[in-house]
Amino acid sequence: MRRREFITLLGGAAAAWTLPARAQQVGRLPTIGYLGAGASTAESPWTAAFMRRLREFGWIEGRTIAVETRWAEGRSDRYAEIAADLVRLKVAVIVTHSTAPVVAAKQATSVIPIVFALMGDPVGSGVVASLSRPGGNVTGLSIQSTDLASKRLELLREVLPRLRRLAIIGNAGNPQVVLEMGEVQAVARGLDIEVAPLEIRRAEDIAPAFEALTAPADALYVVGDALVNTNRTRIITFSLGARLPTIFNARHLVQAGGLMSYGPNYSHQFRRTAELVDKILRGTKPGDIPVEQPTKFDLTINLTTAKALGLDVPPALLARADEVIE
Repeated sequence: MRRREFITLLGGAAAAWTLPARAQQVGRLPTIGYLGAGASTAESPWTAAFMRRLREFGWIEGRTIAVETRWAEGRSDRYAEIAADLVRLKVAVIVTHSTAPVVAAKQATSVIPIVFALMGDPVGSGVVASLSRPGGNVTGLSIQSTDLASKRLELLREVLPRLRRLAIIGNAGNPQVVLEMGEVQAVARGLDIEVAPLEIRRAEDIAPAFEALTAPADALYVVGDALVNTNRTRIITFSLGARLPTIFNARHLVQAGGLMSYGPNYSHQFRRTAELVDKILRGTKPGDIPVEQPTKFDLTINLTTAKALGLDVPPALLARADEVIE
């Protein structure tokens, strides 16, 4: 059995990104405004990758650039407020991720460049004119979230050949999440799998959502966004309590105790985002930078969680995994 990478469940945590506010430097150094959709602790591996890559281009926080960070903590009602604050500070570029924060930033300014690290459907959301020619002041990297629904279900069925009833949990207040939930339901029904959607809009909805799952489900498909990421421990705890195998869109959720994930490497996405920011700080217009789509997708499996659930992961699937946690 070949495995490309082994890590321990608790090891390898990235250091938190603790950049102090430097409002006094706005106007003297090029300033990057970061609109964090989730919590600083949840996004620290991504922002650390972003800052490391910027330093490789010579952008040193406090010396050649200033950085203003704002955290929405998974609260969608804060996106517009934070975007307006960054615009007021006249930052050189706004960096963010996920559909709702990007839309909020775009509504706040048509002048300041906006770069997104993760976004499901930038064209369908009206953020860019096209992937090859974004136009306007926005560009970034997509994650093809709806396109991967069928692949994630295929992976679940390899672990659970008798998958007959699937629960899906996601933030019903996020348009992109709603689209993905719809795609998952369509694919599942085509496979003769019954679907039980669990809609949440805030952290307080998570416990009632699981309680509403009256009939047993065989697995749980978690549609990721800032709300889910901020509350990942709670969701994973409830899923383990209900003995539900889970599939996510990103590896850090499997490191937190989920069963498996399939999707782009988020840290790599943030490194690429830093490269786009470098181009913009050096004079390239964001509308002239094509939106990038991921070319590599990682499969991560948590064997510790599998054993806790009494599941035997097929050796062939383990051999294809990019990361196996045990």
